[in-house]
Amino acid sequence: MPDSEDPKQASSNDLRNSQFGGGLINAGTVNAGQIGGDIYNIHLGQQTAASVNSVQSENQRKRSQSERDSLEKAYTLQSQKIANLRTALVIESDVTRKFQHEQQLQEEERTLRELGDKLDAIEQQLQASDNSGLEIDIGIYVERPPIEDKCYKAIVQTGALVRIKAPQKMGKTLLLEKILDSARQQSYQTAKLDLQLADIDILANLKTFLQWLCVDVADSLELEPQLDKHWQEVFGLNKNCTRYFQKYLLSITDTPLILAIDNFERLFDYPEIFPQFCLLLRGWYEAAKQGDKIGNIWKKLRLVVVHSTEAYPSLDTNHSPFNVGLAIELPEFNLQQVVDLAKQHKLGLLKEQSLSRLMELVGGHPYLMHQAITSLRDATRTLRSANTHLESQPVGLEELLGLASTEQGIFSDHLRQQLWNLQHNPLLELGYKKVVMSNTPTRLDTEVAFKLHSLGLVKFVGNDCICSCDLYSQYFSNRLGR
Repeated sequence: MPDSEDPKQASSNDLRNSQFGGGLINAGTVNAGQIGGDIYNIHLGQQTAASVNSVQSENQRKRSQSERDSLEKAYTLQSQKIANLRTALVIESDVTRKFQHEQQLQEEERTLRELGDKLDAIEQQLQASDNSGLEIDIGIYVERPPIEDKCYKAIVQTGALVRIKAPQKMGKTLLLEKILDSARQQSYQTAKLDLQLADIDILANLKTFLQWLCVDVADSLELEPQLDKHWQEVFGLNKNCTRYFQKYLLSITDTPLILAIDNFERLFDYPEIFPQFCLLLRGWYEAAKQGDKIGNIWKKLRLVVVHSTEAYPSLDTNHSPFNVGLAIELPEFNLQQVVDLAKQHKLGLLKEQSLSRLMELVGGHPYLMHQAITSLRDATRTLRSANTHLESQPVGLEELLGLASTEQGIFSDHLRQQLWNLQHNPLLELGYKKVVMSNTPTRLDTEVAFKLHSLGLVKFVGNDCICSCDLYSQYFSNRLGR
């Protein structure tokens, strides 16, 4: 996968005497590009035969969090400065000064956008790190029958298309890795495209994106790109990409190729790319149904698409890859699966009653449950090193439950990131406030509801929304209810 480039350098801004948190910050001239230091790239590679993404070191993660905090403060200050300028612009009557205010406002808004880009970049890094959190223990995987078996059987079918959908941090990427590993055991070729790692420049236009796709898949297969040979400007962009796969990637071997696309929802915000790319994937899927020589070539391609929301832009049903193939929706863990997770972490002492108490807090959410059990496991190991006589009561359970929704709890980083997601989208924040402050299911705007569901913050009850777990209810009723 290509490495992410550093975000663009933001311009300098005079924030002297800017107000924040009720006090004055005498910061002199603040360079937005220097706040919090440099934003470091994450280099994701492969670990063992399972090809699991590596995780940021703890020191780098803390540094990234510190950078994010500094950038958030700068973003708030800059937003306040722009609000003051807009107010001054409205009441200013002098033509010359009004023009000066307009020029300054344009510059400050540009700086705000640059700060926002830097915040988005660092949030993507932290998100990638969090998403990898379930993959730290690469030998641990909790099956959710019959989902895995369905995927394994589907992927060996000619021209298969598997669609995996679930909110964030539900284990979609882990399931994807299991599918790819199963395919490798069949001696299939595999190529994984993680759109979360695509640079903004790659998503600038359809041509750049499709050429990146071609080169990246070739690189995964350890082939030379050969774009010059197979990409002819006389053809359209989708046609060129199709020719590249048909005449090069799929024709040089009889071995099936699994192309997996993770974090597909990243494209929903790119209207120039999304509909055309969906049309392309649907075309490849349909080509495999042909009975001629070309159809036999496309039968070797198997597609796996992973996304975290249903709120994708509207598409012609005949052009969409979201209404064909095998649809998989990942559910939360049930109690037996949570028991299995605890056993794999060698926490056999955890009784079902204790695990039920954890489920009352976080439901069967895989990521949150994994965090809780890992914390209890580490506490148990620490105690075992000092005392070999352990009681059946899990070590640290009461403390974990008592501090769960606070800044001292083990979920604090995750909760703060979710809060950041809400605070930077006023419509989502307002909608979620209605949910957490209500004792009954709440009806929300469809797009808002689906985005909150994508973040894992709500569950659907018919067409209405409820808070997805008690942890979120406790934390956000306190933060948003003020």
